[in-house]
Amino acid sequence: MPELRRGPITDRWVIIAVERAKRPSDLLSQDEKEAPLEPAECPFCPGNEAKTPPELFAIREGGGGANTPGWRVRVVPNKFPALEAYGELGRAGIGFFDRMKGVGAHEVVIESPDHRSELADLPSEHVRLVIEAYIQRMRELMRNHWFRYILLFRNHGAAAGASLSHPHSQIIATPIIPRNVRDRLEAARRYYDDKERCIFCDLLIQELTLGGERIVEESDGYIILAPYDSRFPFELTVFPKYHLHDFTQMNEGQRQGLARALKRALLRLKLLLNDPPFNMVLQTSPNPVPRPGKPGYWATLQYDYHWHIEILPRLTRVAGFEWGTGFYINPVPPEEAAKYLRGVKLPEGI
Repeated sequence: MPELRRGPITDRWVIIAVERAKRPSDLLSQDEKEAPLEPAECPFCPGNEAKTPPELFAIREGGGGANTPGWRVRVVPNKFPALEAYGELGRAGIGFFDRMKGVGAHEVVIESPDHRSELADLPSEHVRLVIEAYIQRMRELMRNHWFRYILLFRNHGAAAGASLSHPHSQIIATPIIPRNVRDRLEAARRYYDDKERCIFCDLLIQELTLGGERIVEESDGYIILAPYDSRFPFELTVFPKYHLHDFTQMNEGQRQGLARALKRALLRLKLLLNDPPFNMVLQTSPNPVPRPGKPGYWATLQYDYHWHIEILPRLTRVAGFEWGTGFYINPVPPEEAAKYLRGVKLPEGI
């Protein structure tokens, strides 16, 4: 019979609809893909650098000046930003309502000059370069005291919101901490206040000691996990086994390990589910800039928070029940999803 589940971190119920249980072959991706732009027309392809705003950061091979070919990873401002730079927040009240200027930043990380190579297809060393670009740009944005949270995300496939097929991620800096993020931070802080332990570290220890039925892989210092309260079929979370609150503080070895673990997680999904549309979201700590009048503003992050990456395949549709209740219906128990994903045969040397 169906089962309601709730995890320890988010106050969110999920319905695991075992009577609707599906095998991977029942969920093979048939993402509605728009006709992709040819490289000659794609603004993210080498030779078309003038079609984007001037680059903010790039990793290049040998010489070559800014905004010219020869790059391996390139970061540019989004041509149609969700938020933009302002000199002040402009907080105001309008009766019961609150308003502020759309302060922030919106950047695009072009992950490869190859128009068709996704992170799952790239060599691990190139994935490490992409991670390096993420870190450098996030660190730079955190210098701005208006930016309270830096969100890194990736949309793959039309059903996941991708408007261009050339592989890319996005970074958005916001002047407020999003509600979903704040709920996780507060749950982690309450747990640490009570037990003086990280809730995420305890979650990983429990998953390992329970036999690992939801663990897809444990290697390179990372655990790839199908969460107990998965909202979507084949949802995965990539956790570092080491405790670290801030994604941008990884050392070189940890970045290399993440490149290998992330590539393998995405490749397992691609091989099993026919390259499904997905959203990838980094959950990291907020910008710890001191706030006037709030001396304790997220002061315990280094002890109680633990960064992680969520990968959310878009194989089912969110409809009226989900919007009306906040519950999600998942027809694939995470234990089954993990079993199928563990069974994917990866190429040698991955």
